Formats: sequence, C-alpha cells, structure tokens
Amino acid sequence: MDVSLLQEVPHRRLNPLTREWVLVSPHRTKRPWLGRVERTAAANLPVYDPTCYLCPGNERADGARNPKYASTFVFDNDFAALLPNAPTFEADEGGLLVARAERGICRVICFSPRHDLTVPRMSPKEICEVIRVWTEEFRGLGEMDWVRHVQIFENRGTLMGASNPHPHCQVWANASVPVLPEKELASFREYREAKKSCLLCDYLQLELRNRQRVICENEGFAIVVPFWAVWPFETLLLSKRHFASLEELGGAEVDLLADILRRITIRYDNLFETSFPYSMGFHQRPTDGQEYPEWHFHAHYFPPLLRSASVQKFMVGYEMLANPQRDITAESAAKSLREAPEIHYLERV
Repeated sequence: MDVSLLQEVPHRRLNPLTREWVLVSPHRTKRPWLGRVERTAAANLPVYDPTCYLCPGNERADGARNPKYASTFVFDNDFAALLPNAPTFEADEGGLLVARAERGICRVICFSPRHDLTVPRMSPKEICEVIRVWTEEFRGLGEMDWVRHVQIFENRGTLMGASNPHPHCQVWANASVPVLPEKELASFREYREAKKSCLLCDYLQLELRNRQRVICENEGFAIVVPFWAVWPFETLLLSKRHFASLEELGGAEVDLLADILRRITIRYDNLFETSFPYSMGFHQRPTDGQEYPEWHFHAHYFPPLLRSASVQKFMVGYEMLANPQRDITAESAAKSLREAPEIHYLERV
C-alpha cells in the first residue's frame, strides 16, 4: 500500500465490520474555512452540585431521591426509551409499513459520587469498580430469558447530547439485536467462514505490525484509530486476547482495561485541553444463550471535535445522502493522539 497516496489523493476506505465505505479527502485540509465555533466545556466543576439530579442525596426529575452513595450507583432510567412490559404487536402492510413492539430495560450508572470526576481523572481503582458494575449489569440483564443484547455506552459532553456533566453512562437491554451489532456479527461470521480466523484478531495484528494508527497499548488491550474511521479522532479499543464479553475478563485484564480507558481519555482531553466530548460504547456478544465464537470484544469512541476544542465535525449533505466523508486522515489523527501526553492537563504542575 502506497501510504503517500493515502495522504494526498481522494479515496474510499472500507469498514470491514459494517461493510460500508468512507470517503477520505486529505487535500481539503488546506481550505481556509475552519468551521462553526462552539462553546467549550467548563474546566472546573464543583465536587457536589445541589441542583444535579445525579449527585448523592439529590432529588431526580420524577421525584425519586438518590441514596447518599459513596461509590457507583445504578438505577432504572426515569425516562426510559425502552419499557420491559411493552405490549406485543406486529404490523405489516405489503412489506412497506412494518413495525413490531420492542421490549427493553434502560438503566443509568453513576461512576462516582463526585460531580467533577470524569474517567480520565478517576483512579485506576475507581475505574475498576465501574468495570465491575458494567460486568454485573451485562451478566444480570443478559440472563433474562427475553433479552438478546445489552449495550453499555457513555455520552460525554453537551455536544453528544449529555444533559448532565455528572460522570455517568447508560445500559440498554433489548429484546432484539440492534442494527450495528447485527452488521458486525454478520461480518465476523463471514470472515471466520472464509479465513478460519477472527476479523479483529487479524486486524489488530496488522495494526501492531505497521504502527501507523496505534495510539497506546498494554499487555491486554490496544487503542487504534481504525483505518476506516469516520469521525476525525475516532478510536477503536481492541482486546489482544480473543474473547466476547466483559464476563470473560480474567487475571489482570480488569486492571489493564481500566488502564487503557484512562490513558485514551487523558489523551483526548489533552489534545485540545478541554473535557473532550464523545460517545463511547462496548460491543459484546448477543445474550440469547447461544455460542458466539466469532465475536471479538471491542469498544468504539466517536468524538465530534474537528480541529480544536470549539470546532465540531457535522455529518450533513453528502454524509447524510451518500456516505460518510472525512478530511483529516486516520494516520494524521493517530499521530496527534499518539503525541498527546498521558498526564492530564489539569494535573500538570
């Protein structure tokens, strides 16, 4: 592969997980327009906010009151997108008007009682506790006989729709497998049948050999900017050992996962010296009781920032009507993230 051409010539890159294309236009980084300027996130938040509906002891919007929790705190979302007792129905008019009921459970996990403590500023021990809760929720929800998929995700920052800066994430359990995990499952299976190996195992080994898009790694996990990245500073977290879910973490892997989560989010914050917004989520095997030997544990980070703390990437026009497009190449983005330090900018002397 001629890397110099990838940095100069418009081209398309294939995402083997979804089998979709992204248009890369590296020459457009020379254009003068810098994009719409957004307000940056506040750097210093209080340890406790009496108006925050996620802080310990405070009242939530539906009138329930949080306990005075000292570590993590899990509760059913007061305004859930999915309901566990949704009535069953199906509709189909000529294959054009098709609908069916979807049962589900939506929960919120507060990472810490501290209003100001995000993942990059949490201790490894505190992050390990969050991973323990993620694992418990995945296991408990997945064991319900009607739940086929459990999605753990974090929306960080107002640019990603987070209505509250208190450190938290969500867990949605579905009666069906959602669109993106279903696409990935099909790709995993097709690759395994064709090559008798794992798609992401092979991809990770390729990335570790050429080093162009690797950001950081430890004994258990690696972070790369995927070759097919859509968002400017999108990253992919990959386990080095082949396994399918948080339940299968063994030995020192909980500590190693906490380490890699902390390191990539510190680099994100340091890139533009801001509380870096993103949507992050783990992709794990379906939870219908079947075996999924082809599934490889991974997580996606989708951040919206383009070239500064106040300039956002928008998916409009061609992206909405044709296919995703980016100007900054994955290799350039990886270089910027790789060069970002791993001591948080707010903690430097």
